[in-house]
Amino acid sequence: MPPSYDFDDDISRDGSASLKYDARQALFGRADVVPLWVADMDFAAPPAVTQALVARAQHPIYGYTQYPDSLYEALTTWLERRHGWQVQREWIVMCPGVVPSLYATIQALTQPIEAVIIQPPVYFPFFSAVHDTGRRLLENPLKLDGNDYTIDFAHFEACAAQASMLLFCSPHNPVGRVWKQSELNSLLHIAREYHLTILSDEVHADLVYPNHQHQVLAKLCDDLPIITAVAPSKSFNVAGLNLSALIIPHAEQRAAVSQVFSHFHISAANPFSIAAFEAAYRGGEAWLDALLLYLNETRAFVTDFVAQHLPNIHLIPTEGTYLLWLDCRALGMTDAELKQFFVQQAGVGLSQGLQFGAQGSGFMRMNIAAPRHVIHMALERIRLALS
Repeated sequence: MPPSYDFDDDISRDGSASLKYDARQALFGRADVVPLWVADMDFAAPPAVTQALVARAQHPIYGYTQYPDSLYEALTTWLERRHGWQVQREWIVMCPGVVPSLYATIQALTQPIEAVIIQPPVYFPFFSAVHDTGRRLLENPLKLDGNDYTIDFAHFEACAAQASMLLFCSPHNPVGRVWKQSELNSLLHIAREYHLTILSDEVHADLVYPNHQHQVLAKLCDDLPIITAVAPSKSFNVAGLNLSALIIPHAEQRAAVSQVFSHFHISAANPFSIAAFEAAYRGGEAWLDALLLYLNETRAFVTDFVAQHLPNIHLIPTEGTYLLWLDCRALGMTDAELKQFFVQQAGVGLSQGLQFGAQGSGFMRMNIAAPRHVIHMALERIRLALS
């Protein structure tokens, strides 16, 4: 059993310049909503991370910093131990976050006349990364059949015939799918036939529930240009430190992406983000294992509560991430009315489904990475507002 960590501990984030808490008035029109929207956690980071940051802060010079070899070794060791993926050191490009990586990769590896496929409802920067770089957006919407979101492979093939790149989300945000190997093999078969480059956002890869297993897409195929985005940000609650990595096995693509970052003189070599990144992968495993147990119990609690007390809200079963996808269409509200209801009547701040594409209309996304009594309080507020 992993060591005991207190995920029920209340840690006030008010006044810490927290986007999740200190932006409530601006975003929701009231500062007292229970904030369960943006994807960071209300849990203390692993002790190893805090200790590493304190130790680095005690060295009183915070000058220009390079990426040490130990940083790469920590990441490659983690990927091999947790995911069975052997990554070579030279494949890794350090980046200032996953979202900038989306933009840089599209700019580096596609032309403005080319099309990029996304699979909504999906993490909203996928849309902006295509639009803002002047590429043509092709949507291959996921299919919802009862409780299951699946890939529409016939439509995906039609899109692939017109596109040069796929932005893939695995595990999927917001619907919580952990894709099966058979699904990934079908995706790869089509990508191979139409010579697609794939950027696979696998930032939630470590957050998978029992009876499901994350499959690294690039591990299943070595003859396609697959670029993988990874980071400790979601796994270890260090998103604010803005350090991620792209795994790019193909040398020409690696050079092209690196050149985009170089062109803008962008570097993520911050002495504190480097210290946290390495410490998380070296010393955060026991904490992560304990976190997964806690999140799984919270997921079960929310599932039972919704089934018993919120009959007009349908919870789509999640297989990974700490984000839950709530089907609120049976409430009979417009999206504007849904937002008004959750904020003004229930006092709960969720992410609107429409943020993730038109397919999210009538849905809301809930972040359950908070002490369980906070999640319970939010659910009670929703129950009382509906009654």
